[in-house]
Amino acid sequence: MRFSVLVPALLFVLFGGFVGCSGSGQITYEGPEDAYKKGMTQMEEEDYQQAIRLFRAVFEYGRGNEWAPKARFKLAMAQRKLGKHLVAANEFERFTQLYRNNELIPRAEFERANSYYLRSPMYRLDQSDSREAISLFRLFIDRHPNHELAPEAKEKVNELRAKLARKKYAAGQLYERREMWKAATTVYEGAFDQYPDTPWADDALVGAVRTYIRFADRSVQEKRADRYQKAIENYNRLTQLFPESDLLDEAEGFYSEARRKLGRVQARDGEQSLAQEDTSRGSN
Repeated sequence: MRFSVLVPALLFVLFGGFVGCSGSGQITYEGPEDAYKKGMTQMEEEDYQQAIRLFRAVFEYGRGNEWAPKARFKLAMAQRKLGKHLVAANEFERFTQLYRNNELIPRAEFERANSYYLRSPMYRLDQSDSREAISLFRLFIDRHPNHELAPEAKEKVNELRAKLARKKYAAGQLYERREMWKAATTVYEGAFDQYPDTPWADDALVGAVRTYIRFADRSVQEKRADRYQKAIENYNRLTQLFPESDLLDEAEGFYSEARRKLGRVQARDGEQSLAQEDTSRGSN
C-alpha cells in the first residue's frame, strides 16, 4: 500500500523536473515588436542562434507586419555572424524579393555581394565566389552609384579582380615551368588583356616577353621571327603603359635578347633568299 502511494509521487516529481528543463530553453515574446527587440538584445550579447529564433518568430505574425523587414535583414546578419555566408547571401536575396520598396534594399544588395566576398578563398583555389561577388558588387554600383557603400564596393571589386589576375598569372607560371611555351604565352597575354588595371598586369607582360623568346627559340625557322617580334611588341606595351614599373630593367634584358635573335633570324632568312635567287638564275 505504501509502495503504491510513493510511485505516483515519484513520477510526478520526475515529470515536473523534465517539464522544467524543457521550458527553460523556450523563448517568450509578446508580439512581433517584442520578438524583434529581444532578437536585437541577443545579437548584442552575441547569442546569434537565439537571435535567429527570435527574428524568425517575427514572421509568425505575417511577413508584411511592420517589424518583418528589419527582422529578415537582421536574420541574414546573424547567419553571417555564425559564418554561414551562403545562407546569409540567400537571406539577403530573399529580403530583396520580399521587400522591393524597402529603404534597406541597397544595403541588402551590398551585403549579398559581401557574403560572396567573404567566401572568396585564396587565389590558388576555385574563384567562383569571387566572380559572383564581382558581378553583384557591380550590379549594386550600377543601381546605386551615389550610395555611401559604393566606394567600398569598388575597392572590393578591385581587390577581387587582382586575385583573379594573380590566379591567371600563376597559371602562366605553371605552363612556363613545364616548358609549355605556347600555352604560357597565351595565358600571360590573356592575364594582361583581362586585368590590365591590376597590380599583376606588368608582370603578365614581362611573362609574355620572356616566354615568347623561349617559344621562338624552340620553333621551326620560318616561325621564329614572328615570335621574337611578339616578344618585342609586348615589351613596347610594357614601356608605354607602365613607364614606372619596377620590372623594366628585367624586361629590357629580354627585349635586347629578342632584338638580337630577331636580327640573326632575319639575316639568315635574307641569306637563304639570296641563295634561292642565285640558284634560280643558275638554272635558267
